[in-house]
Amino acid sequence: METGSSRNREVPVEEAQRKAGVLIEALPYMQSFRHKTVVVKLGGKAMTDPSTTCRVLTDIVFLEQVGVRPVLVHGGGVFISDEMRRREVEPRFASGLRVTDEVTIGIAEEVIHGVNERLVATINDEGGRAMGLCDRKSYAVVARKHAPVRAEDGTEVDLGFVGEVVSIDTDMIGRLCEGNVVPVIPPLARDADGSVLNVNADVVASRVAGALGAEKLVFLSDIEGVWTEKDQPSSVASTLSESQIGELMSGGVISGGMLPKIRASLETLRAGVRKVHIVDGRIPHSLLLEIFTDKGIGTQIVHEGASE
Repeated sequence: METGSSRNREVPVEEAQRKAGVLIEALPYMQSFRHKTVVVKLGGKAMTDPSTTCRVLTDIVFLEQVGVRPVLVHGGGVFISDEMRRREVEPRFASGLRVTDEVTIGIAEEVIHGVNERLVATINDEGGRAMGLCDRKSYAVVARKHAPVRAEDGTEVDLGFVGEVVSIDTDMIGRLCEGNVVPVIPPLARDADGSVLNVNADVVASRVAGALGAEKLVFLSDIEGVWTEKDQPSSVASTLSESQIGELMSGGVISGGMLPKIRASLETLRAGVRKVHIVDGRIPHSLLLEIFTDKGIGTQIVHEGASE
């Protein structure tokens, strides 16, 4: 039995009841997602604030503790661009993808390794168990060189050391999840010759989710969700179907850097994953709010005809 000195008796009963209500609301979701895989992709400016990143990783630990099997895929493009500029190398993009020459891939590998190590260390510090799949022998992604893409001016661009995903090492990821260890997967891959390729992190998350048969994929970034009106953040949709997403893309509402994320979302649904969520990771505990509450806070993309 707990002693009185270890309990806070100054909390109003109404506040305690509200907290209990939150737990009760979360209960069916916890039961539904127990032993199921949830892939979380962390990226954008949601990674640049240490306190925001720490809150997200605490949420990851919470998921694992209640029986969910979280898999964390991370980006790092903001840090790569910052380091490139520091070294007087100007970042270049085409069709939303980073043009990656030999100098850039060296910077990217160095930066991403550092990001991966920090994420793993923070999860462990928060009471979880994590392992980074971030050396050339343990990359979970096998890729091949990306085909040239067409730039906005119509010219064809060779992306350099950028990869298209060929396969995912689901055995390695699955063993970690079964051992209650959170796999932390970087946006780097190896090709058939062992060379390192830079892969869009949204695509990695999508392919990992599909290969694992995940229950859902959650993109945590610095956007509130998917807008239904161009340049109007207040037009964020709660739920969108595949056809509605297609209309927003063809109408130019979804464009630029958002395109790879949306394309990855649609590919994830086609691979059999039930839902994809796009959530603002800067909001405290947005991951838990999206998964364990009735309303959620971001945009969920669902199969045609699905409403929940």
